[in-house]
Amino acid sequence: MNSSHIRYGIIGTGMMGIEHISNILALDDTSVVAIADTDPGSRDAGLAAAGADTRVYVDYRDLLADDEVDAVVVVTPNFTHVDVMRDVFATGKHVLCEKPLCTTTADCRTLIDLADGYQGVVWVGLEYRYMPAVQALIEEVHAGTVGDVKMVAIREHRFPFLQKVGDWNRFSANTGGTLVEKTCHYFDLMNLIIGRRPVQVFASGAQDVNHLDEVYDGQASDILDNAFVVVDYEGGARAMLDLCMFAEATKDQEELSVVGHLGKLDARVPSSELHVGLRSGEGVADIGQVETRAITNDAIRHEGLHHGSSYLEHVDFADAIRNATPAKVTLEDGMWAVAMGEAAHRSIEANRPIALQDVFSRP
Repeated sequence: MNSSHIRYGIIGTGMMGIEHISNILALDDTSVVAIADTDPGSRDAGLAAAGADTRVYVDYRDLLADDEVDAVVVVTPNFTHVDVMRDVFATGKHVLCEKPLCTTTADCRTLIDLADGYQGVVWVGLEYRYMPAVQALIEEVHAGTVGDVKMVAIREHRFPFLQKVGDWNRFSANTGGTLVEKTCHYFDLMNLIIGRRPVQVFASGAQDVNHLDEVYDGQASDILDNAFVVVDYEGGARAMLDLCMFAEATKDQEELSVVGHLGKLDARVPSSELHVGLRSGEGVADIGQVETRAITNDAIRHEGLHHGSSYLEHVDFADAIRNATPAKVTLEDGMWAVAMGEAAHRSIEANRPIALQDVFSRP
């Protein structure tokens, strides 16, 4: 790698792999020089997105052996991340691994151990931190606008899971389950907003509407499509997730609310609004105290699938590579998000709260 130009290799060129290619090509002084995928259709799509001169591999290990690749982006099915990342750690290359880091907390801990002393930048793709309205909310929280955070509520009402190559995302064994695969983003946001570690998770969820009649190779899909999750934190703060994946008939797919002793913040996506409300101290309703801000970010060059957040994530990843600075989204961040999802699934199965320490101590 020369002083500034970064050459990327993309491992996995399905929908999100193409999204990463588009974001990388929108950056300054970067190129995608290689792609790898076992599926012919995905390889063709990746080559079309990256350009005709891109080297194409079937086996990702051949891409990792390519000396002209400085950084890799791992966008393979969730259950493969632990093995792909293990091979990445034998190369010294910089790496961004898509969420969830792994399908189990135990596999996440394996990767953290393997990465000890690793010289390359290791980044986890939890890009929802970078959605402009969410980023603005986090900045206000950390500036102390609403004081000591007591409650966080996140609602995602959206469309069902999309079709993936080989239908791998229809089975919890492959994804880690909906509350790992999908909502690791929101558990990460809760942790980032509250700034403390979660201690207990209580969840209720089911598969009520989506994929009920889908059978693949004799196996019925077992992906949850709705859930409520309550998380208790050190110091007494609590957070709640409201997920519904058959609620696409809605205005804002994501709604985040943070309440502290001084006031309340609300972020809305995709309308990209931030509502800032400060308490009057009089104990009476005063809607006039709520300011509505339209949030934009002119630095975004590619909106993509996640409102420009993946582009901003890649800006920071590239800066960390060039400046030899630590990743802003770490393996530990990825592990805690997976652990909370794993605890939520165990809570649903056991119909009781699950302590995070029990998840970490589980073999």
